[in-house]
Amino acid sequence: MVREAEIHAEEDRCFHELVSARNQAEALVHAARKTLEEVGTQLDAGEKAAVETAINNLEAVMSGDDKAEIEARSKELSDKSAGLAEKLYAQKGGAAAATGQTGPAEDGVIDAEFEDISKDSGRHDAA
Repeated sequence: MVREAEIHAEEDRCFHELVSARNQAEALVHAARKTLEEVGTQLDAGEKAAVETAINNLEAVMSGDDKAEIEARSKELSDKSAGLAEKLYAQKGGAAAATGQTGPAEDGVIDAEFEDISKDSGRHDAA
């Protein structure tokens, strides 16, 4: 049994790498689609088509067994969708600047440090 495991160790490693590449590709497709939904209206038709084509190309090879092709198509999608992330960041940053928010919303919470001086002194303050 141990001998069989040693014989198939290389196959198992290759299969693990393939599954990992597929999982990363699937996550990348999901993220690219979500970002497209959020900033799709700000893109020109050429940018949007390039990202959608890269998504379709990656999905076409994801079910295959060619790890190198999956990784190449993943890199292509990553490169094409990099601009999407920049636009999404600018959109969210611009919305905060337009409303005048520079930090967390004012919700009446005060962040402060304190020191409990009544420890073991026998004093108990009544509230």
